[in-house]
Amino acid sequence: MTYPGQRVQVDVKVVPLRCIADPELRLYQYTAIDEFTRLRFLAAYPEQSTYSSADFLRKLFKWYARRGIRGECVQADNGFEFTNRFSNSKRDLSTLFETAAMQLGIRHKLIRPYMPRHNGKAERSHREGQKRFYSCRNFYSLNNFAKQLPVHNRRSNNLPMRPLNWLSPIEFTVQYV
Repeated sequence: MTYPGQRVQVDVKVVPLRCIADPELRLYQYTAIDEFTRLRFLAAYPEQSTYSSADFLRKLFKWYARRGIRGECVQADNGFEFTNRFSNSKRDLSTLFETAAMQLGIRHKLIRPYMPRHNGKAERSHREGQKRFYSCRNFYSLNNFAKQLPVHNRRSNNLPMRPLNWLSPIEFTVQYV
């Protein structure tokens, strides 16, 4: 990648049950990472669905636009929340996520099946989040989780990274927008 917004990886993480106070509650973290700048955007959702994915995509590109980034391509795995690629009955129907991408003028690129390394930045982000965030937090509701997540995101976007010559994603992005 050679500039911000050229390709953004999107993935979903199931919040570990040990972090959730209510055993009936399920929470999901949607993650987007710009491949060039490593700028990360996170959002909390109560379900992993094509509706949540479409909503996340709209929020993501509004967030990027406020930072001067024009998204061109979003890359996701083959999960049901992004595509009907592996559905026998709905294969030809677009999901809400695919429709939202089309409406926003964003190309949707699917990774090849059984190639999770192609979504590696998002996957590594989940592992880092596990160590730095989920290992020491508890969530009592979706609202509580949604309030804690942006604080973690800001902290992550301000950490220096070796691939960015020890600049943070925020510092690196400013050079290009």
